[in-house]
Amino acid sequence: MLDFFGEAGSAALIGLLGGIALGLAARIGRFCTLGAIEDALYGSDDRRLRMWGIAIGVAITGTQFAISLEYLQAAQTTYLDRIWNPAGTIIGGLLFGYGMALSGNCGYGALARLGGGDLRSFVIVLVMGLSAYFVMSGPLAHVRVWLFPVQEGATTPQGFGQLAEQFLRVDPAVSGLVLGGAVILLALSSKAMRASPKHIFWGAVVGIAIVSGWIGTYWIANAGFDAEPVETHTFAAPIGDTVFYMMTASGTDLSFSVGSVLGVVLGAAAGSWSNGHFRWEACDDPRELKRQIMGAALMGPGAILAVGCSVGQGVSAFSTLAYSAPVAFVAIFLGASMGLKQLITGFAPAE
Repeated sequence: MLDFFGEAGSAALIGLLGGIALGLAARIGRFCTLGAIEDALYGSDDRRLRMWGIAIGVAITGTQFAISLEYLQAAQTTYLDRIWNPAGTIIGGLLFGYGMALSGNCGYGALARLGGGDLRSFVIVLVMGLSAYFVMSGPLAHVRVWLFPVQEGATTPQGFGQLAEQFLRVDPAVSGLVLGGAVILLALSSKAMRASPKHIFWGAVVGIAIVSGWIGTYWIANAGFDAEPVETHTFAAPIGDTVFYMMTASGTDLSFSVGSVLGVVLGAAAGSWSNGHFRWEACDDPRELKRQIMGAALMGPGAILAVGCSVGQGVSAFSTLAYSAPVAFVAIFLGASMGLKQLITGFAPAE
């Protein structure tokens, strides 16, 4: 594959295939961060939240087994290579979650809705990608680094799996089986969840897509000659990467990120057509669009500060057992809860 597509093209292909699976999971399986939170808080239905648990459990188990079999080096992943900054994770997670509620979708969800014909999501995707770059490498990059210093090349464990391996001599496969299995069992502890194979199946698909990204990009990084990053699916900076590639393709290489983003749109489009849900939609209310743009403008910087979005920290970082993952997950949940409360009931106390 490397001889035919090259390193960059192969990484993009792996991202594309995983992205298609994620797009199908969003449109057919209804895998959605905000939807899961909204169902749990206001719909008395936690199946989609448990579906997220299935994805996390499968991702943890698969990734830790890959580390044990030396198909992945934990220290080469972004979430474990840099020293964890709790303040950045908490503030970024809250910003991302609140912005997600205002927008009605996270970056991944907006891409999936775009694939279903929702033109409002096109605006959300653009604003989120640009705002992420604005803080990551644009005018506010120096302020971000000053407030939340980034230190890479961590010499101490930045994840629970690394900690167990270094000090307790516990093999990553054991960590993955114990922790990942526990999360899966917790997700399946509900009778309603066990009676819904659709939720279980598509949750597992998401987890497998995350693992495929880690294994695929690690293989390319070690088998090829170019310096390709070891990464998997996340949807904040990669959206900006894709916009940048679309403008400079003649002088810029493909990447895993570009393949991943385009894959979600294509998978979502295929899923929408297959179940008859594809339809063109636009925003009739300028106030609604303004709110969604404001939310997208918060999500981009929030994801950069937290080093990942609802998928990046919510599943991908979890798969490496990074310290930041559960903290970011809770922060995103709380931020989204506050945003939903503002939109649905307001902040005024009930009389």
